[in-house]
Amino acid sequence: MNPWKGSVEGVRLGTGVTVLAYSTDEIGVGPTLHMHPYDEIFVLRQGRALFTVGDRRIEVGAGQVVLGPAHVPHKYHNLGPGRLESIDIHVSERWVQTDLDDPEIDPRED
Repeated sequence: MNPWKGSVEGVRLGTGVTVLAYSTDEIGVGPTLHMHPYDEIFVLRQGRALFTVGDRRIEVGAGQVVLGPAHVPHKYHNLGPGRLESIDIHVSERWVQTDLDDPEIDPRED
């Protein structure tokens, strides 16, 4: 059985929390730099990830939890080996995201 992937906005359930399930088997892949006007909580279910939260870089493994505070740019990617799975909890009834230019990525590489 495959794990659930996708999202459900809290407004659909009558709650102030939106939940996303993310997974990838590709090393180096993950959500790009972005921020939200609310806190986001990441629960790593499987694998290893490198998170960037503001100016902090945090390496985490399965079972660990990371906070992305409101208005703080953040991203993460799969460190491998194997699959990365996370549950991302947005403390908002709707998913609101601002994608940002990543200073670590050379735009000439796109």
